[in-house]
Amino acid sequence: MNISSTVTSSISKQHKAFLRKLYLAHLMDDERHNLLSLTQVTGMARRTLQDAIAAFEDIGIRAEFIQDGQRHNAGYYRVITWGPISSAWVDTHLSEIEELIGVTPPLEAAC
Repeated sequence: MNISSTVTSSISKQHKAFLRKLYLAHLMDDERHNLLSLTQVTGMARRTLQDAIAAFEDIGIRAEFIQDGQRHNAGYYRVITWGPISSAWVDTHLSEIEELIGVTPPLEAAC
């Protein structure tokens, strides 16, 4: 099912927040990310990212911050479990999710 077809011209704040959580969990599951790298990849504000990550458990996703170095914020986020969410579904619908939440996918490295 195409998720764009089920959404009218504008989506609710709650739906957008839900999709944002799915998108962030996908990024964390795919690569090692901290707040700085997530800000760079998504263009989202730091506080928006922190709020979304803090609310992961609201939808069943469990993530943790892995401390990797001496500095307080040196490390990365890791998804422990997707809970009831299908990570394969998120992978399949990633471009639609990016469009609906208003992020531009990262550009591939130029040759």
